[in-house]
Amino acid sequence: MNATTPQHLIQPAAYEITAHPEHPRLLKLTLNTEALNAFLADVRDIDVQNLEYVPFMRFHLARRLKAHMGADFGETLVNIIKDRKHGGFVLGLEGVSQDSDDYVKFGTAIGHILGPANHDSMSNKYYARFLVKHTDSSDSYLRQAYRLFTMHTDGTFVTEATDWLLMMKFDEQNAVGGESRFLHLDDWSELQRFVQDPLGARPLLYKAPGSKNVNERVERPVFFHGEFGLSISFIDQFVQPANDAEAEYLQNLSESMENSPGTRTVSLPAGDLVVLNNYFYVHGRAPFERNEQLHRELMRQRGTFAQ
Repeated sequence: MNATTPQHLIQPAAYEITAHPEHPRLLKLTLNTEALNAFLADVRDIDVQNLEYVPFMRFHLARRLKAHMGADFGETLVNIIKDRKHGGFVLGLEGVSQDSDDYVKFGTAIGHILGPANHDSMSNKYYARFLVKHTDSSDSYLRQAYRLFTMHTDGTFVTEATDWLLMMKFDEQNAVGGESRFLHLDDWSELQRFVQDPLGARPLLYKAPGSKNVNERVERPVFFHGEFGLSISFIDQFVQPANDAEAEYLQNLSESMENSPGTRTVSLPAGDLVVLNNYFYVHGRAPFERNEQLHRELMRQRGTFAQ
């Protein structure tokens, strides 16, 4: 590295940054196992309920992780997520623990380096843990294993901003398929076709299903400009077209994202997490192969950047 290397690509001893092998934009951080063990030992006496009840304790975890990873670790993560060239990273506990409480603590620390987590109405906590298994009776694609979970952004049906999204895999058994799928807006070859259509700027109505425990009705356009340039807000399941023209536009847009060569699949081992900028990435999940013993547990956090 030389003097012109971006700050978030400078590699101190506590972690190493490399290109992700399955996605041309994502970065992979490999964390020092001694530092990880020291962090977990440092926060061993903090229980998860304390984190759920006391918001400032979540930031305490973030401070402790930064203390063990080095002074510039937090700045590195923030810079990666805000850098449109990358906008996402993958990292994990490097096998030092398989304890679910440690997973919650680690994921909480990473998320709160970026900023406060939103309230997750599905779980009534600042995070949600959920299972994907052989059978499911939910009212969305989130836990339906054998369906394509179509490309979308989070937070479409709430007024609260959703700047970043974190997904961490806790456990997986008898799972073939189900890879994460990511599309960066700048890799979507047909993007301008939909941006230039007047319907792309028209406010559309979003309503959530019952399982989300959200009664808000939100209107927002598919495309808008903000801090990170051209941005998107979209999920096919909850947007309510007012007429056939809107419905056709939304269907074509969804199909284009699904079929884009820029949509890449990424595998995530248990104990690893991925964080994405929610403004210029859409994400989804490939279907699993059928297996009655299928079991996957995930944690989701989403939030805003610290002010």
